Amino acid sequence: MKPFIHAEFRRLLATRMWLGTLLVAALLGGGLIGVLGIAGPENFQPSMPGLHTEAGVRAVIGFLGFTAFVPAAIGTLAVTSEYRHRTVNFTFLFAPDRWRVLAAKLITYGVAGVVYGLVLSGTAAVALFGAAAARGVTLGLPAAAVVELLARLGVAMAAYTVLGVGLGALIRNQVAALCVVIGYLYGGELLLVMIPGVRELYPWLPGGATAALTDFTAVADALAQQLAGEPVQLLSPLAGALILLGYTALASAAALLKPLRRDVA
Repeated sequence: MKPFIHAEFRRLLATRMWLGTLLVAALLGGGLIGVLGIAGPENFQPSMPGLHTEAGVRAVIGFLGFTAFVPAAIGTLAVTSEYRHRTVNFTFLFAPDRWRVLAAKLITYGVAGVVYGLVLSGTAAVALFGAAAARGVTLGLPAAAVVELLARLGVAMAAYTVLGVGLGALIRNQVAALCVVIGYLYGGELLLVMIPGVRELYPWLPGGATAALTDFTAVADALAQQLAGEPVQLLSPLAGALILLGYTALASAAALLKPLRRDVA
């Protein structure tokens, strides 16, 4: 397996994609949190608790969960690009054991997802503490609790990267795979929250599991209020983490098994 993993890391680092990925992580983490922190959640529409409250801090951090489609899309591109440009034909000719190739991709982009999560969480922490200091506000959560929330979010981003790799190996068509990943993660689950009878499934879906990690319910609660429904009850952070890891494991297993039974072309 080591040669395959080494080859995947060389492939990843041979392009500027990894630099662009880290730049995106920094812009989303530091940029988004910085803007939200300076603006103040109490000035949002609808208004939310300020940074001096626990709910306000969780709200600002929780918004990063809606950027999970970015690492998922990166993982999807990692696989579908090979099918699009037909380089996968040479890859599989060199390594007929396809599962080794796909396992190496999962491991490589799992590590890349961890790095992405670290950059995202690290820049978000700097931006949040900096915004609070600039406004002269004492955060409603201790620094250790803030770091823990951001660490959970970083782990979630790593899981979504691997999830994207799995979906890319299953769907293979780049445009279709990106539409599914981005469309579902960015807006699909929120649409489900609007459907009576179906919305109870939200806590068990990837987005609901991610929200449970940061205890972020503001958007789901706002939708429930607009629809005169009951607020969505999320699972515990531990349960959310286990469900998200479960989805990642299923996608990884499917990515390893499904391509073994069909042609490349």
